[in-house]
Amino acid sequence: MQEVLLNTYLAYKAKRSFVFANYTWNPDGSLYSTYNGKKIPSQIPFSVMIRGPSVGDPLPEGSHAPPAVSRDYYEKLCKDRKTIIPRHEVHDHLSSPNNAQEITDAWLAKLNSISNPCVESKKETDQLYNYLVFGDPKAMLEIWPSLSTSPVLTHFGWSPLVELAFDTNRHLFMPVSPLIPYLSGQPFTTNAERYTMIPGLMVVHIRRGDYEQHCVNLANWGSTWLAFNSFPEMLDQFNPPPRGGPRGELAIQEFYRPHCYPNIQEIVERVHEVRRTPAARGVRKLYIMTNGDRAWLAELKEALRRADDWDSIATSRDLVLNLEQKYVSQAVDMLVGQRAQVLIGNGFSTVTSNIVTMRMANRFPADSTRFL
Repeated sequence: MQEVLLNTYLAYKAKRSFVFANYTWNPDGSLYSTYNGKKIPSQIPFSVMIRGPSVGDPLPEGSHAPPAVSRDYYEKLCKDRKTIIPRHEVHDHLSSPNNAQEITDAWLAKLNSISNPCVESKKETDQLYNYLVFGDPKAMLEIWPSLSTSPVLTHFGWSPLVELAFDTNRHLFMPVSPLIPYLSGQPFTTNAERYTMIPGLMVVHIRRGDYEQHCVNLANWGSTWLAFNSFPEMLDQFNPPPRGGPRGELAIQEFYRPHCYPNIQEIVERVHEVRRTPAARGVRKLYIMTNGDRAWLAELKEALRRADDWDSIATSRDLVLNLEQKYVSQAVDMLVGQRAQVLIGNGFSTVTSNIVTMRMANRFPADSTRFL
C-alpha cells in the first residue's frame, strides 16, 4: 500500500493523474491464484480496500492536480503515445538511492521535462520506490513532513466494504455506547476526523505461519525495522547486533526472534509491560491481529487472561465477515490497529507499517505506538 501512496504523492506533486490498477497476485490474466493450497482471486480492485486520491476520489478544494484514473482508462487513452522511462535513467544519478525525497525530486524533474501526458516507468526495471527504500530507517525522514500533510494521506480512507466489516464487529474492540457513531453510511471527511482513537483499546500484531522462516531470513540479512516503523521519536528502536561472535548466526537469530516471531510467554510479558505505561492508562480491551491458528490463539488468550484482567480479548479469527470481506480482512485489521489507544506492532511487517503511517499522519502520540 505504501508504494501506491508514494506513487500517488509523486503524481500529485507533478500535477499529473496517478494511474491505479488492481491489487494483483498473478499477472497472467487468470481469475484465480493459489495461496497456501487455497484458491484466491488473482486480482482485487484497490477500491474495495481503500478510498481517497489513490483510487480516483476527488482531491480537496484548492488542490491543483487532476484526479487519479484507472489503468483501463489510461491504456485506452494512451495506447499508442506513451513515453516509457527505464528506472535506471533516473536512479543512476541519485546520490542516496534509498532516499524517498531524492527519488521524488529526481522523478519530478524528469516528468516536468516531458510534455507528453502519457508517461510510465518501464515495467521490467523495478519500482520507483522499491523494497530497499521501504526497508531503510532513514528513507522517509526527509519526505515525511510534506507527505503526511498532502491529500494523499489527509484524505486517505478505508473502503465502504471495510468500514462495514468494522461496524459489524465493533463489539470486539469498542465500548458499547449508542453515542459512538458508525462509520458506514456517514459522509467522508478526512482521515484524522474519521478514524479517531478508540479509548481503552490495545491492539497487538502477531505473525505466525511463514514468518517463522522469514524471521530467520531477516536475521541472516541483517534487516532493520521498516522505514515507517522507525520514526526517531518512537520509544522502541531496533539496532541489529554486530555480526560474528562465539555463537555466530544462531545468536543473531535468537536476538531477532522475540521481536519478529515471539512465543506465548514473550507476548504476554510484552503486553503486560506496555499496559503499565502512561499511554496505556485505561486500556481494558485487547485485540490481536494475527494469522495464527485457532488452537494456538486459544492458548495465547488463556495466558493473557491469567497475566492480566481484561474486559475482552478478541483476535482476527473472531471477526464475522461476509464472502467479499474475507478477501480484505487485513484491511479491516489495519483499520482497527490504526484507531487503537495503544498499538504493539511488528517492526518488520508491512501491515504494521501501514498502520503506523496512518497513526503518525493523524498525530497520534508517538508513545502510543510500540513494537514487540
